[in-house]
Amino acid sequence: MSRLPVTLALTGASGAPYGLRLLELLATHHVPTWLMISAHGWRLLAEECGIKDDRALQQATGGDWGSVRVFDDKDRGAEPASGSAPNAGMVICPCSMGTVAAIAHGTSRSLIERAADVALKERRKLILVPRETPLSLVHLRNLTLAAEAGALVLPAAPGFYHHPSAVSDLVDFVVQRVLDHLGLEITFVKRWSGSA
Repeated sequence: MSRLPVTLALTGASGAPYGLRLLELLATHHVPTWLMISAHGWRLLAEECGIKDDRALQQATGGDWGSVRVFDDKDRGAEPASGSAPNAGMVICPCSMGTVAAIAHGTSRSLIERAADVALKERRKLILVPRETPLSLVHLRNLTLAAEAGALVLPAAPGFYHHPSAVSDLVDFVVQRVLDHLGLEITFVKRWSGSA
């Protein structure tokens, strides 16, 4: 029996390297993936990673997209917008505060926001990876509403007990936590063992 797809969205919050690394691991481990990138998500991929189109993104994530399907964020009628299209859950990484607000208040204006709305109503996993700092009271209230509705808020806040020596180690720490919460058996980061 084939695995259900993971829905992955990248939005316009700083932190594109987190989404890029997550996509790379999903693609190289042949995890079926429905990919959506907002217009501002593309802007951040260009600004932070030098990636400007699908071709460059595919090359940066290992080149093999046999398990990846790309959806246009403007197409609110695409498969991820339907509760009748089963999937293994959704991750928005990075997740902008505008996206959080739309999810918290059910005002979906894009495929990403609609897919998140569907994840909540169908009681599927919805993992939000915000990076904004500091958080205003509006941000905190919206994150609370999303969490109360069933989302898991997983801030892009890496630990340091694994003695990171590069920025990529910090990115990997967060991405490992996302994979863990998706229930995927992909381990590539040293885990806490109770001793240094």
